[in-house]
Amino acid sequence: MKRLACLFSFAVLCHAGEAEKKRLQSSAEVLQEIMGTSDKAIPQDLFARAQCAVIIPGMKKAGFVFGGKYGRGFATCRGQNGKGWTAPVGMRVEGGSFGLQIGGAESDVIMLVMNQKGMERLLSSKFTLGGEASAAAGPVGRDAKAETDATMRAEMLSWSRSRGVFGGISLNGATMRDDGDVDRELYGAGVDRKAVLRGQKQVPAAAKALIAELNKYSAFKGK
Repeated sequence: MKRLACLFSFAVLCHAGEAEKKRLQSSAEVLQEIMGTSDKAIPQDLFARAQCAVIIPGMKKAGFVFGGKYGRGFATCRGQNGKGWTAPVGMRVEGGSFGLQIGGAESDVIMLVMNQKGMERLLSSKFTLGGEASAAAGPVGRDAKAETDATMRAEMLSWSRSRGVFGGISLNGATMRDDGDVDRELYGAGVDRKAVLRGQKQVPAAAKALIAELNKYSAFKGK
């Protein structure tokens, strides 16, 4: 019986590891597809100034849906001296008003953390957008400028893509928390997510495509 339990636990861990690999790949693809559309992309100057990014790829049966808004994805921050992006950590987003959904059962969400205060929120175990952290819908268009006071003051800016429609959305009321299960899958037990987001862990192989996309669309150009 004990041996069966061990085998079952091993199978669960293997499955979870594959799930995280797929979600990381989906995150890279979401970023590539959105930023590849020049007239509807996230403004380049915002990406250049952002200190952290959060990407929540849409998931069938478990994405952002009316009556059960929920998503899992990843957060990563600038490395030391603003160069490159750190290894990612897991994030969960729950509740809130997600605006641009068009009735779809699947959405992709990207958030940019624009200042040190916003980064400190991200390093906490749990916070509420529009509560502890100021948030606003982000402008659209690679050359668009963040001109409104709300956008300029926001700690975090957010965008959503649902059924091919992309735009800035307000996530006020949504709760963001760490996803410890994911972090353990990526880095092992006892991992310090703050250390990960401060660049003290190597980027896992499964996350390299995502980090490469972030480096591509930010001011930093890898060697």
